[in-house]
Amino acid sequence: MRRTLLILLLVTGLLTQAPGFAQSVKITSDERKIAEAITAKQLSSYLHFVASDAMGGRDTPSQGLDVTAEFLKMNLERWGFKPAGDNGTFFQKIELSRDVLDADKVKLQIGSQEYKLGDDFLRLTGSGSVNAPLVFAKDGWMVKSKGIDALSGVDVTGKIVVITTPGIGRSASPRPTGVTQDDLKGPAGEEWADPVTYAAKKGAAGVIVIAPAQANWAGMRNFMVRGGMTPEKLRAVPPEGGPAIPVMVVTKSVGDALFTGETANASSTSAFVLSKSANLSLVTRKDSVWTQNVVARWEGSDPVLKNEMVAVGAHYDHVGTNPNAPGPDKIWNGADDDGSGTVAVLGIAEALAQSKVRPKRSVLFVWHCGEEKGLWGSDYFNKFPTVDIKNVVAQLNIDMIGRSKPAEDTNPRNKDLTGPNAIYVIGSEMMSSTLGAITRETNSEFLNLTYDYKYDDPKDTNRFFFRSDHFHYAQNGIPIVFWFDGVHQDYHGPDDNPDKIDYAKMEKVTRTIFLTMWELTDLKERPKIDKQLPPELTQR
Repeated sequence: MRRTLLILLLVTGLLTQAPGFAQSVKITSDERKIAEAITAKQLSSYLHFVASDAMGGRDTPSQGLDVTAEFLKMNLERWGFKPAGDNGTFFQKIELSRDVLDADKVKLQIGSQEYKLGDDFLRLTGSGSVNAPLVFAKDGWMVKSKGIDALSGVDVTGKIVVITTPGIGRSASPRPTGVTQDDLKGPAGEEWADPVTYAAKKGAAGVIVIAPAQANWAGMRNFMVRGGMTPEKLRAVPPEGGPAIPVMVVTKSVGDALFTGETANASSTSAFVLSKSANLSLVTRKDSVWTQNVVARWEGSDPVLKNEMVAVGAHYDHVGTNPNAPGPDKIWNGADDDGSGTVAVLGIAEALAQSKVRPKRSVLFVWHCGEEKGLWGSDYFNKFPTVDIKNVVAQLNIDMIGRSKPAEDTNPRNKDLTGPNAIYVIGSEMMSSTLGAITRETNSEFLNLTYDYKYDDPKDTNRFFFRSDHFHYAQNGIPIVFWFDGVHQDYHGPDDNPDKIDYAKMEKVTRTIFLTMWELTDLKERPKIDKQLPPELTQR
Protein backbone atom coordinates (compact mmCIF):
# COMPACT_ATOMS: atom_id res chain seq x y z
CA MET A 1 0.00 0.00 0.00
CA ARG A 2 2.78 2.44 0.90
CA ARG A 3 4.72 1.50 -2.24
CA THR A 4 1.65 2.14 -4.42
CA LEU A 5 1.02 5.47 -2.70
CA LEU A 6 4.64 6.51 -3.21
CA ILE A 7 4.44 5.71 -6.93
CA LEU A 8 1.22 7.69 -7.23
CA LEU A 9 2.79 10.66 -5.47
CA LEU A 10 5.83 10.58 -7.74
CA VAL A 11 3.68 10.39 -10.87
CA THR A 12 1.43 13.18 -9.63
CA GLY A 13 4.48 15.33 -8.95
CA LEU A 14 5.79 14.80 -12.44
CA LEU A 15 2.44 15.59 -14.01
CA THR A 16 2.01 18.80 -12.07
CA GLN A 17 5.37 20.27 -12.99
CA ALA A 18 5.20 23.33 -15.18
CA PRO A 19 5.08 22.40 -18.88
CA GLY A 20 8.52 22.77 -20.46
CA PHE A 21 10.19 23.10 -17.04
CA ALA A 22 11.78 19.83 -16.04
CA GLN A 23 14.52 21.11 -13.76
CA SER A 24 14.16 22.10 -10.11
CA VAL A 25 15.80 25.25 -8.83
CA LYS A 26 18.92 24.52 -6.80
CA ILE A 27 20.69 27.55 -5.43
CA THR A 28 24.38 26.97 -4.83
CA SER A 29 26.40 28.44 -2.00
CA ASP A 30 28.30 30.55 -4.53
CA GLU A 31 25.05 32.01 -5.87
CA ARG A 32 23.96 32.83 -2.34
CA LYS A 33 27.23 34.66 -1.75
CA ILE A 34 26.73 36.73 -4.90
CA ALA A 35 23.22 37.73 -3.73
CA GLU A 36 24.56 38.59 -0.27
CA ALA A 37 26.47 41.48 -1.84
CA ILE A 38 23.09 43.25 -1.71
CA THR A 39 22.78 44.68 1.79
CA ALA A 40 20.30 46.77 3.76
CA LYS A 41 23.05 49.32 4.46
CA GLN A 42 23.83 49.70 0.75
CA LEU A 43 20.15 50.07 -0.20
CA SER A 44 19.60 52.61 2.57
CA SER A 45 22.56 54.69 1.43
CA TYR A 46 21.36 54.79 -2.18
CA LEU A 47 17.74 55.48 -1.22
CA HIS A 48 18.60 58.37 1.10
CA PHE A 49 20.17 60.03 -1.93
CA VAL A 50 17.50 59.17 -4.53
CA ALA A 51 14.59 60.08 -2.24
CA SER A 52 16.17 63.13 -0.65
CA ASP A 53 14.58 66.57 -0.74
CA ALA A 54 17.36 67.62 -3.12
CA MET A 55 15.71 65.51 -5.85
CA GLY A 56 12.46 67.47 -5.46
CA GLY A 57 10.24 64.40 -5.81
CA ARG A 58 11.70 63.30 -9.21
CA ASP A 59 8.83 64.53 -11.35
CA THR A 60 8.90 63.82 -15.09
CA PRO A 61 10.46 66.06 -16.33
CA SER A 62 12.53 67.76 -13.64
CA GLN A 63 16.09 68.55 -12.63
CA GLY A 64 15.77 66.08 -9.76
CA LEU A 65 14.92 63.28 -12.17
CA ASP A 66 17.86 64.24 -14.37
CA VAL A 67 20.23 64.24 -11.40
CA THR A 68 18.96 60.79 -10.41
CA ALA A 69 19.61 59.58 -13.96
CA GLU A 70 23.16 60.92 -13.77
CA PHE A 71 23.63 59.14 -10.43
CA LEU A 72 22.54 55.84 -11.99
CA LYS A 73 24.78 56.43 -15.01
CA MET A 74 27.81 57.26 -12.82
CA ASN A 75 27.53 53.95 -10.97
CA LEU A 76 26.88 51.92 -14.09
CA GLU A 77 29.96 53.38 -15.77
CA ARG A 78 32.28 52.67 -12.86
CA TRP A 79 30.97 49.12 -12.52
CA GLY A 80 31.67 48.34 -16.16
CA PHE A 81 28.19 48.09 -17.64
CA LYS A 82 27.65 48.52 -21.35
CA PRO A 83 25.51 51.51 -22.37
CA ALA A 84 22.30 50.32 -24.03
CA GLY A 85 20.54 53.60 -24.69
CA ASP A 86 20.79 55.91 -27.70
CA ASN A 87 24.02 56.26 -29.67
CA GLY A 88 26.28 54.43 -27.25
CA THR A 89 24.96 56.21 -24.14
CA PHE A 90 23.11 55.06 -21.04
CA PHE A 91 20.15 57.31 -21.88
CA GLN A 92 17.18 56.77 -24.16
CA LYS A 93 16.12 60.35 -24.75
CA ILE A 94 12.39 61.10 -24.92
CA GLU A 95 10.98 64.34 -26.24
CA LEU A 96 8.03 65.57 -24.21
CA SER A 97 5.85 68.17 -25.85
CA ARG A 98 2.74 70.11 -25.10
CA ASP A 99 0.59 72.53 -27.00
CA VAL A 100 0.70 76.04 -25.59
CA LEU A 101 -2.20 78.26 -26.54
CA ASP A 102 -1.53 81.49 -28.43
CA ALA A 103 -3.60 83.79 -26.20
CA ASP A 104 -4.21 86.28 -29.01
CA LYS A 105 -5.74 83.57 -31.20
CA VAL A 106 -8.11 81.90 -28.73
CA LYS A 107 -11.80 82.58 -29.08
CA LEU A 108 -15.29 81.28 -28.40
CA GLN A 109 -18.27 83.28 -29.64
CA ILE A 110 -21.84 82.00 -29.87
CA GLY A 111 -24.12 84.46 -31.59
CA SER A 112 -23.10 87.87 -30.27
CA GLN A 113 -21.88 86.51 -26.94
CA GLU A 114 -18.13 86.13 -26.47
CA TYR A 115 -16.76 83.88 -23.75
CA LYS A 116 -13.53 84.00 -21.76
CA LEU A 117 -10.76 81.39 -21.78
CA GLY A 118 -10.34 79.91 -18.31
CA ASP A 119 -13.59 81.21 -16.88
CA ASP A 120 -15.99 79.87 -19.53
CA PHE A 121 -14.06 77.42 -21.71
CA LEU A 122 -10.82 75.44 -21.89
CA ARG A 123 -8.90 73.69 -24.63
CA LEU A 124 -9.22 69.92 -24.37
CA THR A 125 -7.22 68.92 -27.47
CA GLY A 126 -6.52 69.79 -31.10
CA SER A 127 -6.13 73.16 -32.73
CA GLY A 128 -7.62 75.28 -35.47
CA SER A 129 -10.28 77.89 -36.17
CA VAL A 130 -13.85 77.29 -37.34
CA ASN A 131 -17.06 79.28 -37.74
CA ALA A 132 -19.89 76.80 -38.28
CA PRO A 133 -23.38 75.61 -37.24
CA LEU A 134 -23.80 73.51 -34.11
CA VAL A 135 -25.07 69.92 -33.97
CA PHE A 136 -26.01 68.21 -30.71
CA ALA A 137 -24.79 64.59 -30.56
CA LYS A 138 -25.66 63.30 -27.07
CA ASP A 139 -22.51 61.65 -25.61
CA GLY A 140 -20.86 61.32 -29.02
CA TRP A 141 -20.01 57.59 -28.85
CA MET A 142 -20.34 54.87 -31.49
CA VAL A 143 -20.22 51.19 -30.49
CA LYS A 144 -21.52 48.89 -33.22
CA SER A 145 -21.75 45.80 -31.03
CA LYS A 146 -24.17 47.68 -28.73
CA GLY A 147 -26.14 49.45 -31.45
CA ILE A 148 -24.90 52.83 -30.24
CA ASP A 149 -24.52 55.62 -32.80
CA ALA A 150 -24.71 59.14 -31.36
CA LEU A 151 -24.53 60.77 -34.81
CA SER A 152 -27.30 58.71 -36.35
CA GLY A 153 -29.66 60.80 -38.45
CA VAL A 154 -27.56 63.98 -38.70
CA ASP A 155 -24.92 65.25 -41.08
CA VAL A 156 -22.02 66.80 -39.14
CA THR A 157 -19.77 67.54 -42.10
CA GLY A 158 -18.14 70.93 -41.57
CA LYS A 159 -20.15 71.52 -38.38
CA ILE A 160 -19.28 71.79 -34.71
CA VAL A 161 -20.47 68.81 -32.67
CA VAL A 162 -21.79 69.50 -29.15
CA ILE A 163 -21.78 66.65 -26.62
CA THR A 164 -22.71 66.24 -22.97
CA THR A 165 -20.75 64.05 -20.58
CA PRO A 166 -20.91 62.80 -16.99
CA GLY A 167 -17.13 63.26 -16.69
CA ILE A 168 -14.16 64.67 -18.57
CA GLY A 169 -11.45 62.23 -19.65
CA ARG A 170 -8.98 61.45 -22.40
CA SER A 171 -11.83 60.49 -24.71
CA ALA A 172 -13.79 63.67 -23.88
CA SER A 173 -16.50 61.47 -22.37
CA PRO A 174 -16.34 58.13 -20.54
CA ARG A 175 -17.80 55.00 -22.09
CA PRO A 176 -21.61 54.89 -22.18
CA THR A 177 -23.37 53.05 -19.38
CA GLY A 178 -23.38 49.32 -20.07
CA VAL A 179 -20.36 49.41 -22.40
CA THR A 180 -17.30 47.55 -21.11
CA GLN A 181 -13.75 47.34 -22.41
CA ASP A 182 -14.65 43.97 -23.93
CA ASP A 183 -17.21 45.73 -26.16
CA LEU A 184 -14.50 47.94 -27.67
CA LYS A 185 -13.11 45.34 -30.04
CA GLY A 186 -12.10 45.67 -33.63
CA PRO A 187 -10.54 48.69 -35.32
CA ALA A 188 -11.10 52.00 -33.51
CA GLY A 189 -13.07 54.36 -35.72
CA GLU A 190 -14.81 51.50 -37.49
CA GLU A 191 -16.28 49.09 -34.93
CA TRP A 192 -16.27 51.65 -32.15
CA ALA A 193 -15.18 55.25 -31.65
CA ASP A 194 -14.89 57.76 -28.84
CA PRO A 195 -16.68 61.10 -29.40
CA VAL A 196 -13.76 63.08 -30.84
CA THR A 197 -12.58 60.27 -33.11
CA TYR A 198 -16.11 59.68 -34.38
CA ALA A 199 -16.86 63.36 -34.96
CA ALA A 200 -13.61 63.83 -36.90
CA LYS A 201 -14.21 60.67 -38.95
CA LYS A 202 -17.66 61.98 -39.89
CA GLY A 203 -16.17 65.25 -41.09
CA ALA A 204 -16.90 67.54 -38.13
CA ALA A 205 -14.83 70.72 -37.95
CA GLY A 206 -14.73 70.94 -34.16
CA VAL A 207 -16.20 69.63 -30.89
CA ILE A 208 -17.64 71.42 -27.85
CA VAL A 209 -17.92 69.31 -24.68
CA ILE A 210 -20.33 70.52 -21.99
CA ALA A 211 -18.84 69.85 -18.59
CA PRO A 212 -21.12 68.30 -15.95
CA ALA A 213 -22.30 70.52 -13.11
CA GLN A 214 -20.12 68.66 -10.59
CA ALA A 215 -16.90 69.11 -12.58
CA ASN A 216 -13.90 70.54 -10.72
CA TRP A 217 -13.51 73.52 -13.03
CA ALA A 218 -10.68 75.12 -11.06
CA GLY A 219 -8.64 71.91 -11.16
CA MET A 220 -9.32 71.46 -14.87
CA ARG A 221 -8.30 75.04 -15.55
CA ASN A 222 -4.98 74.66 -13.73
CA PHE A 223 -4.12 71.63 -15.83
CA MET A 224 -5.50 72.59 -19.24
CA VAL A 225 -4.70 76.25 -19.76
CA ARG A 226 -1.12 75.39 -20.71
CA GLY A 227 -1.79 71.80 -21.65
CA GLY A 228 -0.29 68.58 -20.33
CA MET A 229 2.98 67.15 -21.60
CA THR A 230 3.07 63.94 -23.61
CA PRO A 231 5.90 62.00 -25.24
CA GLU A 232 5.92 63.41 -28.77
CA LYS A 233 6.23 60.02 -30.47
CA LEU A 234 3.38 58.59 -28.38
CA ARG A 235 0.89 61.29 -29.26
CA ALA A 236 -2.37 59.96 -30.66
CA VAL A 237 -2.50 60.17 -34.44
CA PRO A 238 -5.60 62.02 -35.68
CA PRO A 239 -8.14 59.81 -37.51
CA GLU A 240 -6.92 58.83 -40.98
CA GLY A 241 -3.88 61.03 -40.49
CA GLY A 242 -5.94 64.22 -40.78
CA PRO A 243 -5.63 67.34 -38.67
CA ALA A 244 -6.57 67.19 -34.97
CA ILE A 245 -9.80 69.17 -34.90
CA PRO A 246 -10.19 71.75 -32.11
CA VAL A 247 -11.97 70.39 -29.04
CA MET A 248 -12.96 72.64 -26.15
CA VAL A 249 -14.81 72.05 -22.93
CA VAL A 250 -17.30 74.65 -21.69
CA THR A 251 -18.96 75.23 -18.33
CA LYS A 252 -22.45 74.00 -17.59
CA SER A 253 -23.74 77.60 -17.78
CA VAL A 254 -22.32 78.04 -21.31
CA GLY A 255 -23.88 74.72 -22.22
CA ASP A 256 -27.25 75.88 -20.95
CA ALA A 257 -26.94 79.00 -23.12
CA LEU A 258 -26.40 76.80 -26.18
CA PHE A 259 -29.88 75.31 -25.74
CA THR A 260 -31.69 78.54 -24.93
CA GLY A 261 -34.56 78.94 -27.39
CA GLU A 262 -34.19 75.40 -28.79
CA THR A 263 -37.20 73.10 -29.07
CA ALA A 264 -35.10 70.21 -27.69
CA ASN A 265 -32.47 70.18 -24.94
CA ALA A 266 -29.41 68.32 -23.71
CA SER A 267 -31.52 65.45 -22.37
CA SER A 268 -32.68 64.57 -25.89
CA THR A 269 -32.26 60.92 -26.82
CA SER A 270 -31.44 61.72 -30.44
CA ALA A 271 -29.05 64.03 -32.24
CA PHE A 272 -30.34 67.26 -33.81
CA VAL A 273 -29.13 70.46 -35.47
CA LEU A 274 -29.18 73.55 -33.24
CA SER A 275 -30.30 76.90 -34.54
CA LYS A 276 -27.04 78.54 -33.45
CA SER A 277 -23.54 78.79 -34.87
CA ALA A 278 -20.24 79.18 -33.06
CA ASN A 279 -17.00 80.90 -33.92
CA LEU A 280 -14.17 79.18 -32.12
CA SER A 281 -10.39 79.27 -32.36
CA LEU A 282 -7.70 77.28 -30.58
CA VAL A 283 -4.31 78.13 -32.07
CA THR A 284 -1.28 76.53 -30.43
CA ARG A 285 2.47 76.31 -30.61
CA LYS A 286 4.57 73.34 -29.49
CA ASP A 287 6.68 73.55 -26.35
CA SER A 288 9.25 70.76 -25.91
CA VAL A 289 11.52 69.44 -23.17
CA TRP A 290 13.54 66.22 -22.92
CA THR A 291 13.70 63.42 -20.37
CA GLN A 292 15.14 59.90 -20.46
CA ASN A 293 15.02 56.23 -19.62
CA VAL A 294 18.29 54.84 -18.25
CA VAL A 295 19.35 51.63 -20.03
CA ALA A 296 22.34 49.35 -19.40
CA ARG A 297 23.43 45.82 -20.31
CA TRP A 298 25.53 43.25 -18.48
CA GLU A 299 26.80 40.79 -21.05
CA GLY A 300 26.37 37.08 -20.44
CA SER A 301 29.12 34.49 -20.65
CA ASP A 302 27.58 31.97 -23.05
CA PRO A 303 28.54 32.72 -26.68
CA VAL A 304 25.00 31.92 -27.86
CA LEU A 305 22.73 32.62 -24.89
CA LYS A 306 24.30 36.05 -24.27
CA ASN A 307 22.26 37.34 -27.21
CA GLU A 308 19.16 36.83 -25.06
CA MET A 309 18.38 39.06 -22.09
CA VAL A 310 16.50 38.97 -18.81
CA ALA A 311 15.18 42.50 -18.21
CA VAL A 312 15.09 43.97 -14.72
CA GLY A 313 13.35 47.30 -14.26
CA ALA A 314 11.78 49.93 -12.04
CA HIS A 315 10.49 53.45 -12.50
CA TYR A 316 12.77 56.08 -11.03
CA ASP A 317 10.30 58.96 -11.20
CA HIS A 318 7.72 60.10 -8.66
CA VAL A 319 5.16 62.91 -8.57
CA GLY A 320 7.37 65.88 -7.69
CA THR A 321 6.65 68.92 -5.55
CA ASN A 322 3.25 70.38 -4.72
CA PRO A 323 3.60 74.03 -3.65
CA ASN A 324 -0.10 74.15 -2.73
CA ALA A 325 0.02 71.17 -0.39
CA PRO A 326 -1.19 71.76 3.18
CA GLY A 327 1.49 71.63 5.84
CA PRO A 328 5.18 72.42 5.71
CA ASP A 329 6.29 69.46 3.55
CA LYS A 330 5.72 70.17 -0.13
CA ILE A 331 8.00 67.45 -1.57
CA TRP A 332 6.67 64.01 -2.42
CA ASN A 333 9.93 62.06 -1.99
CA GLY A 334 8.60 58.71 -3.22
CA ALA A 335 10.96 56.59 -1.13
CA ASP A 336 8.85 53.47 -1.48
CA ASP A 337 7.19 54.50 -4.76
CA ASP A 338 9.48 53.81 -6.45
CA GLY A 339 12.73 54.79 -4.86
CA SER A 340 12.76 51.31 -3.36
CA GLY A 341 12.57 49.67 -6.79
CA THR A 342 15.07 52.13 -8.25
CA VAL A 343 17.80 51.30 -5.74
CA ALA A 344 16.90 47.59 -5.66
CA VAL A 345 17.67 47.42 -9.38
CA LEU A 346 20.88 49.37 -8.71
CA GLY A 347 21.80 46.93 -5.95
CA ILE A 348 21.20 43.99 -8.30
CA ALA A 349 23.45 45.64 -10.88
CA GLU A 350 26.20 46.17 -8.32
CA ALA A 351 26.02 42.55 -7.17
CA LEU A 352 26.40 41.40 -10.78
CA ALA A 353 29.40 43.66 -11.24
CA GLN A 354 31.08 42.28 -8.10
CA SER A 355 30.49 38.65 -9.04
CA LYS A 356 33.52 36.65 -10.23
CA VAL A 357 31.29 34.71 -12.63
CA ARG A 358 28.86 35.96 -15.21
CA PRO A 359 25.39 34.55 -15.90
CA LYS A 360 24.95 32.78 -19.23
CA ARG A 361 22.36 35.20 -20.61
CA SER A 362 22.79 38.94 -20.60
CA VAL A 363 20.86 41.15 -18.17
CA LEU A 364 19.12 44.30 -19.38
CA PHE A 365 18.53 47.06 -16.84
CA VAL A 366 15.93 49.73 -17.57
CA TRP A 367 15.02 52.55 -15.20
CA HIS A 368 11.80 54.00 -16.65
CA CYS A 369 10.74 57.63 -16.45
CA GLY A 370 7.18 58.93 -16.47
CA GLU A 371 5.49 55.91 -14.90
CA GLU A 372 3.47 58.23 -12.71
CA LYS A 373 2.28 60.13 -15.81
CA GLY A 374 0.86 57.05 -17.53
CA LEU A 375 3.67 54.48 -17.90
CA TRP A 376 5.40 56.74 -20.44
CA GLY A 377 8.89 55.29 -20.17
CA SER A 378 7.97 51.63 -20.50
CA ASP A 379 5.51 52.37 -23.29
CA TYR A 380 8.20 54.31 -25.15
CA PHE A 381 10.86 51.65 -24.61
CA ASN A 382 8.63 48.88 -25.91
CA LYS A 383 7.56 50.87 -28.97
CA PHE A 384 11.02 52.28 -29.74
CA PRO A 385 13.47 49.86 -28.09
CA THR A 386 17.20 50.56 -28.06
CA VAL A 387 17.92 46.80 -28.09
CA ASP A 388 16.42 43.87 -29.97
CA ILE A 389 13.47 43.52 -27.64
CA LYS A 390 12.50 40.17 -29.18
CA ASN A 391 15.53 38.78 -27.36
CA VAL A 392 14.14 39.78 -23.94
CA VAL A 393 13.01 36.47 -22.42
CA ALA A 394 11.31 37.91 -19.30
CA GLN A 395 10.88 41.22 -17.48
CA LEU A 396 11.12 41.50 -13.70
CA ASN A 397 9.44 44.67 -12.44
CA ILE A 398 10.13 46.09 -8.98
CA ASP A 399 7.68 48.77 -7.87
CA MET A 400 7.35 49.40 -4.11
CA ILE A 401 9.13 46.78 -2.00
CA GLY A 402 10.26 48.88 0.96
CA ARG A 403 7.39 49.16 3.42
CA SER A 404 6.06 46.57 5.86
CA LYS A 405 3.19 46.38 8.29
CA PRO A 406 4.11 45.74 11.92
CA ALA A 407 1.91 43.24 13.76
CA GLU A 408 0.53 45.96 16.04
CA ASP A 409 -0.45 48.32 13.17
CA THR A 410 -4.23 48.91 13.22
CA ASN A 411 -4.33 51.79 10.73
CA PRO A 412 -7.08 50.87 8.22
CA ARG A 413 -5.06 52.52 5.44
CA ASN A 414 -2.38 49.87 6.00
CA LYS A 415 -4.72 46.91 6.01
CA ASP A 416 -3.39 45.63 2.67
CA LEU A 417 0.28 46.34 3.36
CA THR A 418 2.44 43.21 3.50
CA GLY A 419 4.42 42.25 6.57
CA PRO A 420 8.20 42.13 7.11
CA ASN A 421 8.51 38.70 5.49
CA ALA A 422 5.86 39.01 2.76
CA ILE A 423 5.43 40.57 -0.68
CA TYR A 424 2.74 40.54 -3.35
CA VAL A 425 3.66 38.77 -6.59
CA ILE A 426 1.64 39.55 -9.72
CA GLY A 427 1.68 38.11 -13.22
CA SER A 428 4.33 35.41 -12.84
CA GLU A 429 2.17 32.64 -14.34
CA MET A 430 -0.14 34.64 -16.59
CA MET A 431 1.94 33.97 -19.70
CA SER A 432 4.58 31.37 -18.83
CA SER A 433 4.34 28.37 -16.53
CA THR A 434 8.13 28.14 -16.53
CA LEU A 435 8.51 31.71 -15.31
CA GLY A 436 5.96 31.01 -12.59
CA ALA A 437 7.81 27.89 -11.49
CA ILE A 438 11.20 29.63 -11.43
CA THR A 439 9.73 32.47 -9.39
CA ARG A 440 8.12 30.17 -6.83
CA GLU A 441 10.97 27.69 -6.54
CA THR A 442 13.70 30.29 -6.22
CA ASN A 443 11.88 31.82 -3.28
CA SER A 444 11.16 28.51 -1.54
CA GLU A 445 14.74 27.34 -2.09
CA PHE A 446 16.23 30.60 -0.78
CA LEU A 447 14.54 32.68 1.98
CA ASN A 448 11.01 31.31 1.63
CA LEU A 449 9.29 34.68 1.87
CA THR A 450 5.52 34.70 1.94
CA TYR A 451 4.57 35.25 -1.70
CA ASP A 452 1.03 36.65 -1.63
CA TYR A 453 -0.86 36.13 -4.90
CA LYS A 454 -3.95 38.06 -3.78
CA TYR A 455 -3.73 40.51 -6.69
CA ASP A 456 -2.59 37.95 -9.24
CA ASP A 457 -6.08 37.96 -10.67
CA PRO A 458 -7.30 39.33 -14.04
CA LYS A 459 -10.42 40.59 -12.26
CA ASP A 460 -8.54 42.45 -9.52
CA THR A 461 -10.63 45.58 -8.91
CA ASN A 462 -7.51 47.55 -7.95
CA ARG A 463 -6.18 46.92 -11.47
CA PHE A 464 -2.60 46.67 -10.19
CA PHE A 465 -1.57 44.76 -13.31
CA PHE A 466 -2.26 47.92 -15.33
CA ARG A 467 -0.54 50.31 -12.95
CA SER A 468 3.16 49.68 -13.40
CA ASP A 469 5.74 49.29 -16.15
CA HIS A 470 5.53 45.52 -16.62
CA PHE A 471 2.20 46.10 -18.39
CA HIS A 472 3.79 47.27 -21.65
CA TYR A 473 6.25 44.36 -21.68
CA ALA A 474 3.36 41.93 -21.30
CA GLN A 475 1.53 43.68 -24.13
CA ASN A 476 4.68 43.19 -26.18
CA GLY A 477 4.57 39.42 -25.65
CA ILE A 478 7.21 39.29 -22.90
CA PRO A 479 6.35 37.30 -19.75
CA ILE A 480 6.60 39.35 -16.57
CA VAL A 481 6.74 39.23 -12.79
CA PHE A 482 5.80 42.20 -10.61
CA TRP A 483 6.85 42.50 -6.92
CA PHE A 484 4.82 44.96 -4.82
CA ASP A 485 4.45 45.57 -1.07
CA GLY A 486 0.90 47.02 -1.18
CA VAL A 487 -0.74 50.40 -0.78
CA HIS A 488 -0.12 52.13 2.55
CA GLN A 489 -0.94 55.31 4.47
CA ASP A 490 1.89 57.30 2.81
CA TYR A 491 1.23 56.17 -0.75
CA HIS A 492 1.44 59.25 -3.03
CA GLY A 493 1.85 61.51 -0.04
CA PRO A 494 4.56 63.75 1.42
CA ASP A 495 5.44 61.23 4.16
CA ASP A 496 6.77 58.49 1.85
CA ASN A 497 10.28 59.12 3.17
CA PRO A 498 13.46 56.99 3.44
CA ASP A 499 13.26 56.79 7.24
CA LYS A 500 10.04 54.76 6.99
CA ILE A 501 11.52 51.98 4.86
CA ASP A 502 12.04 48.47 6.24
CA TYR A 503 15.55 47.92 4.85
CA ALA A 504 15.80 44.39 6.20
CA LYS A 505 12.73 43.47 4.15
CA MET A 506 14.10 45.31 1.12
CA GLU A 507 17.32 43.32 1.38
CA LYS A 508 15.45 40.00 1.49
CA VAL A 509 13.15 40.82 -1.42
CA THR A 510 15.95 42.26 -3.57
CA ARG A 511 18.22 39.26 -2.99
CA THR A 512 15.35 36.94 -3.91
CA ILE A 513 14.67 38.86 -7.13
CA PHE A 514 18.39 38.78 -7.92
CA LEU A 515 18.46 34.99 -7.67
CA THR A 516 15.24 34.70 -9.67
CA MET A 517 16.98 36.69 -12.40
CA TRP A 518 20.09 34.51 -12.10
CA GLU A 519 18.11 31.29 -12.48
CA LEU A 520 16.39 32.69 -15.58
CA THR A 521 19.70 33.66 -17.14
CA ASP A 522 20.97 30.09 -16.78
CA LEU A 523 17.95 28.24 -18.21
CA LYS A 524 18.79 26.02 -21.16
CA GLU A 525 15.81 27.43 -23.08
CA ARG A 526 14.01 30.74 -22.71
CA PRO A 527 10.76 30.55 -20.70
CA LYS A 528 8.09 29.23 -23.02
CA ILE A 529 4.98 31.34 -23.46
CA ASP A 530 2.32 28.68 -23.01
CA LYS A 531 -0.63 30.86 -21.99
CA GLN A 532 -2.55 33.67 -23.58
CA LEU A 533 -2.68 36.86 -21.54
CA PRO A 534 -6.22 36.99 -20.10
CA PRO A 535 -8.45 39.22 -22.26
CA GLU A 536 -9.18 41.47 -19.27
CA LEU A 537 -5.49 42.43 -19.24
CA THR A 538 -4.94 43.28 -22.88
CA GLN A 539 -5.91 46.96 -22.73
CA ARG A 540 -5.57 49.64 -20.07
